[in-house]
Amino acid sequence: MQWLRNILDQIAPMFEKDGKLEKLQPLYEATDTILFSTDEKTKSGPHIRDSIDIKRVMILVVIALIPCYFFGALNIGYQESLTFKMVESDFKRNFISGLFKIVPIIAVTFATGAFWEVLFSIIRRHPISEGFLVTCALIPLTLPATIPLWQVVIGTSFGIVIGKEIFGGVGMNIFNPALTTRAFLYFTYPAHISGDKVWAIAPDGFSGATALSIPAGQINSDAVTLLNKATLDTVFDFSWYNMFMGWIPGSIGETNKLIIIIAATFLVFTGITSWRIMVGSTLGLFSTALLMNLLSPYSTNAMLTIPPHYHFVMGSFLFGTVFMATEPVTSTHTQLGKWIYGFFIGMLTVIIRSINPAYPEGIMLAILLMNAFAPLIDYFVIKSNIKKRLLRYAQ
Repeated sequence: MQWLRNILDQIAPMFEKDGKLEKLQPLYEATDTILFSTDEKTKSGPHIRDSIDIKRVMILVVIALIPCYFFGALNIGYQESLTFKMVESDFKRNFISGLFKIVPIIAVTFATGAFWEVLFSIIRRHPISEGFLVTCALIPLTLPATIPLWQVVIGTSFGIVIGKEIFGGVGMNIFNPALTTRAFLYFTYPAHISGDKVWAIAPDGFSGATALSIPAGQINSDAVTLLNKATLDTVFDFSWYNMFMGWIPGSIGETNKLIIIIAATFLVFTGITSWRIMVGSTLGLFSTALLMNLLSPYSTNAMLTIPPHYHFVMGSFLFGTVFMATEPVTSTHTQLGKWIYGFFIGMLTVIIRSINPAYPEGIMLAILLMNAFAPLIDYFVIKSNIKKRLLRYAQ
């Protein structure tokens, strides 16, 4: 790679101050630091001596997302083969068919995200943020396979510009940009991203219900019974095991919980993400679901009867908890704060799912709401710690 290093060193003066391409310096800096380790040092504290930089941290997150893409492509083809009863369907056919549906979404997302990131970097004269790589890697996984590409452009633009850049760029945003994209598309074009339309895989407009939409709005019924009935009446299998393994209708990256758990283990082991938020969110989900189960005899709402272990594998809860709730910029930073933040995300997920039949998936709104409260949680945790220390040393 020495030849590439030599080329970059030769053209470097063109991008420096008073160079012909001075305004494009962020592009050069991004290319250089992605290909080679940087020797730059932080100009202000904190100073951390480590061989890994932010770009490589972000790349590890992208690597953890790759299996979700592979399974998403395979599942899209598999659901298509179930729908049309394709006798000759196999792994290769399903995977290739799925790729043809998700690759354009990925390409459009990254092209749109890169455009806005480069534009703002040039205007503000600061390095290109590596954070857009993770944001653009997450956005397609939260979308249905047949969402119109023009909506992907609009949604990604909203998530990058309104969700991040207007706050000052990376590290300054209040809300998770990928979830901001998802929320914008949900409330702007609900027919293409929610309900039965969340998984429209056939040219003639065939659509299959997601697991959460089956008991949503039903009265005087048991959720598990409804799911079992849907398994018998349709080509889709809504058993707990099948929902855990991901062979169900849903957004591209949310369905396979086993892959998401493996990715979570990888991110925790590499020190990229917080296990406290994940565990706290799971505890909040299970405890609130148990409470709803206790209240279900006094209500006609079928959503209250969903058992905790079913909530765990239904919808995007696990995907959102692992990849979005733990996002370091918008989550809490204190140790106790992470437990509180995660617990409320799990609790709010069940409450939104159970109480609002018009929106059976609650993890997106739960995370966005707790993004807004994350600084407040850290503030009170720190104030409590200061008070305890004052009392301790006053003795």
